[in-house]
Amino acid sequence: MNLTPYLIPLILHLLPYTFHLTTLLVVSFPNCKINLGLRILRKREDGFHDLETAFYPVAIQDALEIVRNPLPGADGVDLRVTGLAVDGPPEKNICVKAWHLLKKDFSGLPPVIMHLHKLIPSGAGLGGGSADGAFTLLALDKKFRLGLSREALLSYALSLGSDCPFFILNKPCLAAGRGEEMEPIALDLSPYQVVIVNPHIPVSTAWAFSQIRPAADGPSVHQALQQPISHWKDGLVNDFEPAVFAAHPEIAQIKQTLYAHGALYASMSGTGSTVYGIFEKENLPAFGFPEHYFVKTV
Repeated sequence: MNLTPYLIPLILHLLPYTFHLTTLLVVSFPNCKINLGLRILRKREDGFHDLETAFYPVAIQDALEIVRNPLPGADGVDLRVTGLAVDGPPEKNICVKAWHLLKKDFSGLPPVIMHLHKLIPSGAGLGGGSADGAFTLLALDKKFRLGLSREALLSYALSLGSDCPFFILNKPCLAAGRGEEMEPIALDLSPYQVVIVNPHIPVSTAWAFSQIRPAADGPSVHQALQQPISHWKDGLVNDFEPAVFAAHPEIAQIKQTLYAHGALYASMSGTGSTVYGIFEKENLPAFGFPEHYFVKTV
């Protein structure tokens, strides 16, 4: 069978999304996460907080392409961002920070062009930025054969942010410390459907932590996860919800709506503003969220 008539239109379709089809490139798809429970236990002397949570990877993905910059005299990272808007100048982007972090230890790391296509809302409690940073480390290691061990990648990721190490492992994990002390767990939500709702209301992480009164007592995330999902509502809590819901009743309303439509469990992820609901696959209703909301079912 002659595939040429089919390949040429495909290549022409892909041209706007690639830099150099003839150049060896690395394309990856950073996914997001949700928090199953989030307890803030204590504030540490280094200014961070000890926490307890479970990270669960979710198949909503950005796209990240990296190629060596072929231009004479090129230096650093030429970052191009499409899709959803990302706050801040390119030099502050976590992908650029990841390149500079490796450049300190690998002087031969060449200048690159990065194309980041954003589909995960930023500042939404989904870890989209953290995923982009971690996947940049993985992509640079693969493309330029840096030979980094998993332990080294985890260390670099932690330098980028507390959630970044999770995306190096990218499997369901209990997390403690700042979030970097991870233990994989046998948790599978594939028999269910997860509805992700983000109202595009920015919630400052710094503000959210300023509202928290750490408390080591209370329900354990690990213990709550041992129960059937239908029981999670009674013991799996996100400590940020009271403050965020009080400041933004619209976010609280999303959780109420998900439960009203039959969610087995619903919660805010991270410090917000995303709320998710876990549903039986045969019981997924239609929702009437405002058109400007980000709503995905995975």
